[in-house]
Amino acid sequence: MDFTVALAQIKPKLGCVADNCLMVRQAVERGIDEKADLVVFPELALTGYFLKDLVPDVALRLDAPEINALRELSRHISIAVGLVEVSADYRFFNTSLYLEGGEVRHVHRKVYLPTYGLFDEQRYLARGEHFRAFDSRFGRMGLLICEDMWHLSAPYILAMDGATTVICLSSSPGRGLTEDDSLGSTIAWQKLTSTTAMFFNCRVLYCNRVGYEDGVNFWGGSEVVAPSGAVTSRARILEEDFLVAGVDEGALRRERIFSPMMRDESLLITLSELRRIERERGR
Repeated sequence: MDFTVALAQIKPKLGCVADNCLMVRQAVERGIDEKADLVVFPELALTGYFLKDLVPDVALRLDAPEINALRELSRHISIAVGLVEVSADYRFFNTSLYLEGGEVRHVHRKVYLPTYGLFDEQRYLARGEHFRAFDSRFGRMGLLICEDMWHLSAPYILAMDGATTVICLSSSPGRGLTEDDSLGSTIAWQKLTSTTAMFFNCRVLYCNRVGYEDGVNFWGGSEVVAPSGAVTSRARILEEDFLVAGVDEGALRRERIFSPMMRDESLLITLSELRRIERERGR
């Protein structure tokens, strides 16, 4: 079905859960006012990114009042949002939630925690163990969190699990300048989202944050990418934005007829060859 998505390119405050929850609720209400069907937020929208030792202080259980408030709002609009989740055994995860119809419909815990350059997530967070597609009122979807997207196996698994829409929540800092003074991280992400959509005949909804933390600038540039790899809408760079865009079901149908990569993909061959590689590596 056709639907309208709002990408809430916000500027979370580091460690300020109450302020961020208010910001998120206001953006959700704006999405409702602007007749959006789905609103997507960045990675760790409820907490900020460079948390370090603040992780236990900002972590939420899935039955926390802050989550219950979003659960109620999801009766009016579907929501994808990022937070730090604490499990019953006191592990902490970089988590994204998909809320719809008053329920937490899907939970994705970030699998690939970067530990290079500016990043040190694995020191403070536990890693997730699954990539799973799920059913929504807009068809079958999958959630990824930032670094997950850079591992080809992650969107591949979601696509083979039937996802026709991949939602990526991101906190990508601006890094590197190109010859024309563009940000290298911006160019890299734009290539990645376009290529992912094109290879897997799927829509990509990418929401990145903005603002400064510890002297690091996040660049924004959230975008809606069609299954052809073409960008249909893109938010501003380095500024807060609220991008509302239509998602056309016909574009998915046309691309899957014109370029039926998913129809022709052989999961059995892939599994067979991966098992062979695993056996050979174990020798």
